[in-house]
Amino acid sequence: MNRSYLLIPVLLLVSAPVSGQSASTESQTLQELLAEVRQLRHDLQTATVATQKAQILLHRVDAEESVVRVMQERVDTTRSALAQIRFDQKSRADTIKQIEDKQGSDNTPPGEQKDLEGALAQIKARYEAHANDEQEAQAKLTDAEEQLRVEQAKLSGLEDQLDQLEKSLENPNHGRQ
Repeated sequence: MNRSYLLIPVLLLVSAPVSGQSASTESQTLQELLAEVRQLRHDLQTATVATQKAQILLHRVDAEESVVRVMQERVDTTRSALAQIRFDQKSRADTIKQIEDKQGSDNTPPGEQKDLEGALAQIKARYEAHANDEQEAQAKLTDAEEQLRVEQAKLSGLEDQLDQLEKSLENPNHGRQ
């Protein structure tokens, strides 16, 4: 029986650390779970912010693409107008040369000479009146092209930001280590 009495205190001493280890392990597991929940919450907040940034950037890109389209149309319209002005002026210059050549010809009857002089005066007046149109159209074209380049640069910058955001979303552990 002596042995039985000795066995009880030994069992009590041995069982005490085992129950203490169990509580310590549970506490550590709970701390790890809590840390993981906090990290998940942080990741969710980061993802939400990234999503909002992406939506804002997409709207800005859409708006800037619209501006670029309008500016491109303006450049195209101005180029067409300039080409038309140049064509009209060249046509007037060719007509002036033809009339002057015809006037210098000895075969032109005097009545037709008077008509040619009147036509020549009108065409020269139109030519001179439209002489500044080409310079004005060229200035408008230069301005439109510059504005187009500025808007294209803005669009490119927004697209770069979107690419960077996309890369950061592809690699969510990049900032965490």
